[in-house]
Amino acid sequence: MNFDGILFFPVTPFTPDGSVEHDLLAQHIERGVTAGAGGVFPACGTGEFHALSATEAAAVTRTAVTTVAGRVPVIAGAGGPLGHAIEVARAAADAGADGLLVLPPYLVGGTQAGLIAYVEAIAAASDLPVIVYHRGSAQYSVDTMRTLAANPKVVGFKDGTGDIGTTQLIVRAVAETGRAEFAFFNGLLTAELTQGAYRGIGVPLYSSAAFAMIPEVANAFYRAYVSGDEERRLQILDGFYRPLVNLRDETPGFGVSLIKTGLRLGGLPVGSVRAPLVDPTAAQATRLAEILDAGRALL
Repeated sequence: MNFDGILFFPVTPFTPDGSVEHDLLAQHIERGVTAGAGGVFPACGTGEFHALSATEAAAVTRTAVTTVAGRVPVIAGAGGPLGHAIEVARAAADAGADGLLVLPPYLVGGTQAGLIAYVEAIAAASDLPVIVYHRGSAQYSVDTMRTLAANPKVVGFKDGTGDIGTTQLIVRAVAETGRAEFAFFNGLLTAELTQGAYRGIGVPLYSSAAFAMIPEVANAFYRAYVSGDEERRLQILDGFYRPLVNLRDETPGFGVSLIKTGLRLGGLPVGSVRAPLVDPTAAQATRLAEILDAGRALL
């Protein structure tokens, strides 16, 4: 599975009565693919997987697959309670997804052997390859990733912990298994802030929540990143991403809430976030609008 470009994690639009708005979802995904996304990850973190039913997650994935129409890979989220994860995984396969991102199990933290069993149970539920997400209650040791890399259906690793040392050791351990095609992703919030460090340890790919709301700035950063134009990369980092991160860190869950607010500010009425997330205050939304304007001015 090859990815060429920014990894796009679309939001899940909701109507005022709280149901999924599929026409807006298709419009949102089309914009992202047209803007150059290297892959689409529906019903994942930015898409509020935590708040979707299995039926809703399956429907979101179907809309994504139909909209993308084979132009880039579609990787659907699957995680939480094991039964829920298996149901979502099978539905994603039926919908035509190209793979699964295995999100952490719900609340409970198992042993490393338990995490291996969790991933392998989801992988066995369909024919789809899986990418594991190293975060929260799913923190994989170096030995665990060496074991999982022996399973040909496990094709990638996404780090959401920020532990550069452990991630470096995992990159090397997987390389020692001969899995040259194994994909590594930086999955931290606002990954642009840390991608310079991840590139240095052999993790070239990253997910970009900002791409979902302001792809022109995310693309400018990405072009500077891949071309090695450090002056330009740091200019965008300082002028846009640093103030965005400062605002994001004020309230838990703003990694998603700000993206939806940015889309609404841009004219796409994607609705609010679902509980337990909260929307920004009016003052915070104004600051976000100023940050977005500053980002566009850099172009």
